[in-house]
Amino acid sequence: MKQDDKLAASAESVAKAWGGYSVLVVDDEPGMVNFIRRALEVRCGSVQTAGSVEEAEPLVAQQRFDLIVLDISLPGQSGVSWLKVLRERGVNSEVILMTAFADVETAIDALRAGASDFLLKPFSLAQLINSAKRAFERARLEAENWVLRREVASHASRSNVSADGLIGHSAAIMELRALVQRFAPMPSTVLIQGESGTGKEVVARALHQLSPRANASFVPVNCAAIAQELIESELFGHIKGAYTGAASSRDGLFYYARGGTLFLDEIAELPLPIQAKLLRVLEERRIRPLGSEQEIKVDVRVIAASNKPLAQEVEAGRFRADLYYRLQVLELALPPLRERTEDLPELAAHFMALLSPALGVEPVEVEPAVVAAMAAYDWPGNVRELKNLIERSLILGYVPRDLPCTRAVALPVAANLASSTEASDESLNEVETRHIRSVLAACGGNKSEAARRLGISRKTLERKCLAWGE
Repeated sequence: MKQDDKLAASAESVAKAWGGYSVLVVDDEPGMVNFIRRALEVRCGSVQTAGSVEEAEPLVAQQRFDLIVLDISLPGQSGVSWLKVLRERGVNSEVILMTAFADVETAIDALRAGASDFLLKPFSLAQLINSAKRAFERARLEAENWVLRREVASHASRSNVSADGLIGHSAAIMELRALVQRFAPMPSTVLIQGESGTGKEVVARALHQLSPRANASFVPVNCAAIAQELIESELFGHIKGAYTGAASSRDGLFYYARGGTLFLDEIAELPLPIQAKLLRVLEERRIRPLGSEQEIKVDVRVIAASNKPLAQEVEAGRFRADLYYRLQVLELALPPLRERTEDLPELAAHFMALLSPALGVEPVEVEPAVVAAMAAYDWPGNVRELKNLIERSLILGYVPRDLPCTRAVALPVAANLASSTEASDESLNEVETRHIRSVLAACGGNKSEAARRLGISRKTLERKCLAWGE
């Protein structure tokens, strides 16, 4: 017993993360049921019991269990036979089968039926805890893999792949970075508002990575990309037969985000009835899958984002005021790129370094005159538009003259192209010189840092300074 207690204590310290998991124990021996229930209910969020398949069926029909601990020898239908039925119905819970009369054939039959583990009675507390631990770890990995597959498919289908991290040193981005660091450790909901392309998902990921939930899943959802009739099922899950075509039960995104962060992008696009259900989930921290009568407790931090001012959407009657105030516990306003043009060189250099290896091409030098042209442009597509410009420039091998941002200031062309007048060249040189000197001043004369922010090599910068006699 002492060895079991020691192992159990060690297992209990590992099992602190099991609080959100639910378990169903199916066995006709009251002593065994009580033993398993006592062992798991102090570690798991919910433990229910049944003495037969007949008693267990309505429980499984109404609730999604993470783990089913199932005896093989039951009155009526056997555990192995019922497990085969569950798998055919699409129930993907982890299952540990138990028996007092095991042989090789029984074990093989159990594994073929879809069991994830096999316990021979009588088993110790440590054996039970370790088996449950392995089952929960498989469930966690499966959830993470599902989220990753979903993210890969989402990113592959869109051109808006944001850079990682918050790039820049402007006053606006420094203030944003400070707020992110302050908000990240808090459990409260966060509302991120800003124009399209300003990097709302980047900020949401930063909040997640800097939070105590960083080791759990970050699940992004584009509310505008989901058909309205499927949103409830996508968020909260559904049981078999909940609607036409629901051939099996499926977990929702709230379930997969347990212990982590759910990012609801373009939240203004949610239909009003779903807004009401979302408000209830945020208040009660419980979800009810579509078609189910049972609620599931979830521990999820919600971060929402919108490119539409939600206050105006509330006034227009398109967004619930109570949900707006519930989401607005903490709020971040992302500055558009036109208000942080001093970050342009650093952003351009970042995208250059990020994209050139992926495209298999050499970086192109962004001349100060090009940076000056960028600074004079209003960037309606924000950071996303800048990234697209850098990507196009890398493919072409130079920054093209016919892009909107390069029309703001006349750019120098190659020697074999028609040149500008001497007066316009002088004007351009003055713009370039003034810009470089301002960046140098901002960097305290540090040429390496200035070159990095300008998106040019230090050698080019030194050559230009030498031409000015500096």
